[in-house]
Amino acid sequence: MSMLESLLGRNLTLLGTLATICTGLATSVGALPILFVRNVSDRLLDAMLGFAAGVMLAATDFSLIIPAIELGGLWITVVGILIGAAFLALLDRLLPHEHFVLGHEGPSSAMRRIWLLIITITLHNFPEGLAVGVSYGGGDIPTATSMAIAIGLQNMPEGLAVALPLLREKYSKGKALGYALLSGLAEPIAAIFGVLAVQIPQPLLPLGLALSPARCST
Repeated sequence: MSMLESLLGRNLTLLGTLATICTGLATSVGALPILFVRNVSDRLLDAMLGFAAGVMLAATDFSLIIPAIELGGLWITVVGILIGAAFLALLDRLLPHEHFVLGHEGPSSAMRRIWLLIITITLHNFPEGLAVGVSYGGGDIPTATSMAIAIGLQNMPEGLAVALPLLREKYSKGKALGYALLSGLAEPIAAIFGVLAVQIPQPLLPLGLALSPARCST
């Protein structure tokens, strides 16, 4: 029995929500270095983001894709991955958003650039919260907790990647930290959906497990 399970019992919705609150907070923890430095070299930031990408890929493979194949077979897993990737690609085309490097994507919009950036970050973080929620909804608490820890680790350099460009655009340190924190708030909301979606119709668990990594990795 895991420590979380011994403390909170097997309330999977509560466990999933609390875990993703922690992963969301990890984004702001990762942004804390801006309190002491105003810049980090691009090479260091790239290395940190590369580490985050590796952690995320490992987590989706071992905590989501492999269990999905074991529970539902290869084909339902492939279908889930394709649906998840197509859904995120559709949102990417329909919603106006902004990338720090690529610039504006999606329909034209009069929204301020910072809100377009927040939409982008939310699009990225929602699937991560969904992945943790689906993992907890499956009832395998140790695997789900490992997934949450992995996502928390990869959220830290993301928080720094959010905060640093805001500093460069003359936002205050407080606002930069606040936006980094805001970027992680989509994860607990998504986790609740993920837990409930696979708890109610249990046969959907393999499909839900397969959907989440596709969205996280896109």
